[in-house]
Formats: sequence, structure tokens, C-alpha cells
Amino acid sequence: MKRVAAIDCGTNSIRLLVADIDPDTGALHELDRRMTIVRLGQDVDRTGRLAPEALERTFAACREYAEVIGEHGVPGGPHPALRFVATSASRDASNREDFVRGVRDILGVEPEVITGDEEAALSFAGATRELTAHQDPAAQTQAPACGAPYLVVDIGGGSTEFVVGDREVRAARSVNVGCVRMTERHLADATGKVPEPGTPTEAQIAAIRADVEAALDTVEQTVPLRPADGGYTLVGLAGSVTTIAAIALDLPAYDSAAIHHAVIPLDRVREITDRLLHSTHAERAAIPVMHPGRVDVIGAGALVLLALMERAGAREVVVSEHDILDGIAHSCASRDHGR
Repeated sequence: MKRVAAIDCGTNSIRLLVADIDPDTGALHELDRRMTIVRLGQDVDRTGRLAPEALERTFAACREYAEVIGEHGVPGGPHPALRFVATSASRDASNREDFVRGVRDILGVEPEVITGDEEAALSFAGATRELTAHQDPAAQTQAPACGAPYLVVDIGGGSTEFVVGDREVRAARSVNVGCVRMTERHLADATGKVPEPGTPTEAQIAAIRADVEAALDTVEQTVPLRPADGGYTLVGLAGSVTTIAAIALDLPAYDSAAIHHAVIPLDRVREITDRLLHSTHAERAAIPVMHPGRVDVIGAGALVLLALMERAGAREVVVSEHDILDGIAHSCASRDHGR
């Protein structure tokens, strides 16, 4: 077993996974998994820069994670078993070197500002490992009986990744429609805040939908969302999707085990999206499973999922708690990961 640490730093949150992984079988034993909302992408769509306060929130989380990594004895040295991957917000920022330097000083590892295609491949690997294992009769897994090919959608804060494949990626595309980016572009005022009561107008909802539909047109240039051979198993990732699943399951509190591999039908996604888009900030905040950092952006995230399901003709979505973070961890454990 190899002990590894994976960090995924996105537009809205930063997450850590510490695990023991068997490089031969891919078996993963989770030791610590945590998430912090830091909103690194605050105002990036408008300014093109990472805000100083957003950087400080992110560095504070990095200092916390450095302590956790040290407590678990993750190997360091010239080839540390730690990989730090940064995605949409840091890709877009003109001052991303400030971010890179701060992370390196705190964690002792160079953050990798990866491309959208790299992000898509890691998300696909993390999300489908158990599902592809299910196709092996000898596998011991609790994954649902979901056949390949898979369409994996990872709805982030700044971007959304679309990946099609079976055991390997066939096609992938990343587009700049994420829950934070859409909220700041269409719902926020000049200060970058969503004004009270926080209920979008029909014109604002239509504007978000138009952006998403245009992005889906772009995706379809690379990724066939409506295949002629009968469709995909749609697998949804990240906080917008898992929050929708938690609401659909009527959970009294967020329960990762209950959410992982839950199957949510299209009609339920449509109902929840409508509810979120037509509620006030206070009403969304009162939902038991709602993380405070998602209250103002969840409506836009839900609309991205709904638009994709309708475009792809998907009757349901399989929700996965395993995503890019797990893909990063497995890449750390692989023998050819030259770090």
C-alpha cells in the first residue's frame, strides 16, 4: 500500500484526500477526506485576477491541510506522494504566480494548474473506477449496475467538464460555465454580491440558460451528448450535483454514504432546480443539507445539470462522491507518476 495525499483546488472549494492505495489493484482505503469553501474564483470572471482575500482564504486552508498531511505521515522528500491540482479559476487568473508561490511555500509542492482536458480525464478516472469494476464479475463493489459508455459531467465553480468513455476516455470538453461564474455574471451586482432577497428574475434565469445552452453547443463539437447507439449512463460530480441529490433524498443532514451512487430522475432534478431558482437566499439557507458556501450559487449549478440532462435525453443521473480528487490520488499511487 502507498500512502498518498491529493488536493483539488477549484473555483469554489479546496478539498483534501489522504488515502492508502494498492498500486497493483487500485484498492483505496480512505484515511481523511475534507472540503473547505474558499471561493478562490471570487470576481475572476470580471477582473481576470485572484482577489487578495480569496488567496488568503485558500492559503489558510492549505496550512490546515499541511498539518493533516503531516499527521498522517505522507512521504515528502524529492518525490513526495502529494499532488496539488488547481483548475478553472487559477487557469484564468493573470496573477496565478502569486497563488503558485503561496502554495509552494506552505505545502512544499508545486501546484499543477492543469488544462480542462486533464481535469476531465482525472474526473472520469475517479468517478468511473467503481462503475467499471462492477462490469467485472469477480469485483467486490457496491456500485449500481450501470453499464458503459459513461457521460461524466463535473459541474465546478468556474467550469464544467464533459467526458465520454468506457474504461478509457473517448472524448472530453471543458467549458466556462460553472455555478460561481454563472452567478457572478448574471445574478451579482457591481460589488460581486447577489442582492437580497436573492431570488433571480425570469430574465436572469433565461440569461444563465442561454449561456449554458451555448456552452453545450460548443461541447457537442467534441463530445456527442446524444449518441445514436442508445445513450449513456450519466454520472454527475461535484457539490452542485451532490447537494441536489441530498435534497432529492430528503436527508436531514449531509450524508456522503447515502448520496454516493444515488440515482436521481430527471423530473426530480427539474423540480428541485425550479425550487432553488425561485426561492430566496434565506429559504435556500434553511435547507438542512445546504452548505453555507453554496447558498448563492446552487441555483445556477442546478440549471447546468438540468440543461445537460435535457440536451442529452438522460432520464436519470447517477451521483458520485468520487471524482477528480480520487483520480488525483490514484495518479499519485501509479508507478509511472514521476513526482
